[in-house]
Amino acid sequence: MPWVNQEMCIGCGICVEECPVGAISIPDEKATIDDENCIRCGRCHHVCPEEAVRHDSERIPLEIEANLEWTHDLLRHFETKKEKQGLVERMKRYFIKERKVAEQTIERLEKLKSEF
Repeated sequence: MPWVNQEMCIGCGICVEECPVGAISIPDEKATIDDENCIRCGRCHHVCPEEAVRHDSERIPLEIEANLEWTHDLLRHFETKKEKQGLVERMKRYFIKERKVAEQTIERLEKLKSEF
């Protein structure tokens, strides 16, 4: 999913003009992408002169940190070492499930792609 680095965006509007579905707007002098309307065609990424349109893979380290912060916030509700270790194990199972969902979704998308 593309996103706009607000610090890099100069609000030139090239991405707005290039977007085939009108998913990009410039409400406050910086481009924003409507995730629900975006069809992930990549045109905005390719035309941005400032390289402000980025991809989700660049957010992975931030998402990892957010997940760890979430876990630390939850750990505050537990007192004993055993309770805390139990929570960490539950969090691991949660992320393993999320990985399985992603893997199976990718498999089905590959099958869908082969239909074309």
